Amino acid sequence: MTMLIEIKPEVQAELSRQAAAQGVDVNAYAASLLEEAVHLPAEQAKGKTERRTGQSLVEVCAMVRGLTDDVDFSRNPSTGRPVDLA
Repeated sequence: MTMLIEIKPEVQAELSRQAAAQGVDVNAYAASLLEEAVHLPAEQAKGKTERRTGQSLVEVCAMVRGLTDDVDFSRNPSTGRPVDLA
C-alpha cells in the first residue's frame, strides 16, 4: 500500500536525521515507525527477514557491557608440537 502523508518540514528533517542515524532509507524508517505504532513486527508486515529494532549500536552494546568480565579469554601460547620455521 502506498500512502501520501504531509508532514511539517521540521518533522521531515528530524525523520531524515533519525533514519540516517539508523543507517536506513527514510521511507523504510517511516514505514517501520508506522508498523511499530500498530504493534506489527517489521518482518511480519513486510514478509522479509530485514530486522530493525530501533536501537542504536551504542544502546545494544550498553546492554551487554560487563557480561563477559568474569570470562577468561587468555590462551595457552604453546602449540603442543614442535614448529620448524626453516
